Amino acid sequence: MNDAATLLGLVAEEDRIKVVAALALGARTTADIRERTGLDGRATGRALVRLEDAGVVRADGDGWLLDLATLQAAARNAAPHPEPEDFGTDAGTTRVLRAFLRDGRITSLPAARAKRRVLLDHVVQVFEPGERYAEKEVDALIRAFTDDYVTVRRYLVDEDLLSRDNGVYWRTGGPVVL
Repeated sequence: MNDAATLLGLVAEEDRIKVVAALALGARTTADIRERTGLDGRATGRALVRLEDAGVVRADGDGWLLDLATLQAAARNAAPHPEPEDFGTDAGTTRVLRAFLRDGRITSLPAARAKRRVLLDHVVQVFEPGERYAEKEVDALIRAFTDDYVTVRRYLVDEDLLSRDNGVYWRTGGPVVL
C-alpha cells in the first residue's frame, strides 16, 4: 500500500498508532507491544493484523517489525511533483535552465562555461537594451535570481552581457526576446 492518505487513515486509529509507536520505540514481541501500549491481547492482535495487511508491520521470526519502506514509499508518492518549468526555449537551453533554476532562483552556478552562459543569457533578460542602471538597481534585479548577486554581476560583465562605466551599467549582449 503506497497511498499516503489510506496509510494515514489506517494509522490514525488510536490502538494502531499505539502499536506503531511501540514498534518504532523498539518493541518486538506481542508481549512487549502489549506492555508498552497498555492494550489487551485482543486489541493488540487486531491492530497487528490490520497493520500487517497494509504492509506497515511484518512478522519477523518470533516478533514484529515496523516496515519503514512502506511508509517512506507512501511519503515519496505523496510529495508534490511540480511540472517542469517551461522556459519557451529549445530543448538544450531548457535542460540547462531546469538543472540550475528552481522557482526562478539559481540553485548553483554551473562550472562549465557553456552552461553558465546559458544561465547568464536567461538572467540578462531582466535588463532592457538601451537602458542605464545604477549598481544598486543591477544588484536588486540580480537578487531576484540569487543572493550571490556580486558573482553573477561579475560574470555578466565578464561575458559582455553587461557593460559598466563609473558605476553605471547597461545591457550589451545576450538574446533579445520579444
